[in-house]
Amino acid sequence: MTLNSKIFNALVVDGAELTAKQMAARFGTSAQSVISRISELRLDKGIAVYRNKHTDSNNRTVFKYRVGSPTRAVVAAGFKALAA
Repeated sequence: MTLNSKIFNALVVDGAELTAKQMAARFGTSAQSVISRISELRLDKGIAVYRNKHTDSNNRTVFKYRVGSPTRAVVAAGFKALAA
């Protein structure tokens, strides 16, 4: 199974909300590699992967990735970009 499919399964199929470091540890790779694969999912597959900022109880900030539905404004902006 490729890293892309592992990330896809974790985010889309399982509906998980994970940091790049968590995915890197889970899949035995680097966080930078995970970030690159997420960019590929966004650009090549058109999957709406969001990076959300979270602050825990110890006031540490992390960024978690999740899959969601794009807003109408984002879809409209995409169509406008394609038309230009």
